[in-house]
Order: sequence, then C-alpha cells, then structure tokens
Amino acid sequence: QVRLVESGGGLAQAGGSLRLSCVASGDIYYPFNGMAWYRQAPGEQRDLVAEIAKDGSTVYADSVKGRFTISRDDSKYAVYLQMNNLKPEDTAVYYCNADGGRPLAYGGDYWGQGTQVTVSS
Repeated sequence: QVRLVESGGGLAQAGGSLRLSCVASGDIYYPFNGMAWYRQAPGEQRDLVAEIAKDGSTVYADSVKGRFTISRDDSKYAVYLQMNNLKPEDTAVYYCNADGGRPLAYGGDYWGQGTQVTVSS
C-alpha cells in the first residue's frame, strides 16, 4: 500500500507565501513517474496546478506561472509546491498526486487527502 500525506496548508494574506509538502510511504521501490499538485475550489472541478516528471521537466497552469514552483526529492519520495504572491483565487483544497505505474484497474495514480489553502484579500 502507498499513502500520500500533504502538509503546509493554512491561511495567508494576499501577496504572502506558503510551501506545501507531500511525502509518500509504503510499498515504494522506485521513483515515481510524474508527480503533481491539483486543486479544487468549492463547487469547482479538480484542476491541475503543476506537475513534474521524473527527469525534472515541469508544467504549470497559466494562472500560477511565475508564482508557484514545483519540485521533488526522490530520496524522500516527496513533492513540494512553493507558492508565492498568493491571490484570493488560489483558495482551494490542494491535492498531491503521484504516478507509480499502477494499472488503472487497480486504482491508477495515488492521491493525498488534501490540504486547505485559504488566501484573504
């Protein structure tokens, strides 16, 4: 079994910063393929915020480019999201995602439980 646990969420003022962490544990023997952060605001769909491949290449949602930075540490099976210049529109539950090659029929990608980020104006 693999479990992903997020931390670092909380309340911030507009223009402030937060750093989210996600650490995996369990039956892990190789680095994950892609790792990513998603977010979901109330009444909205869950959208991709940023992803990072095993080779370090990254993709960001247009709304966070230049403000957020995703990184990973494969020695710890961890992925991080540094969020700077936060805006009220960033308020959402943020979820960690990891692709360990598990077949879709057995659950596919792994997901964390989510961590709340609230940005006040």
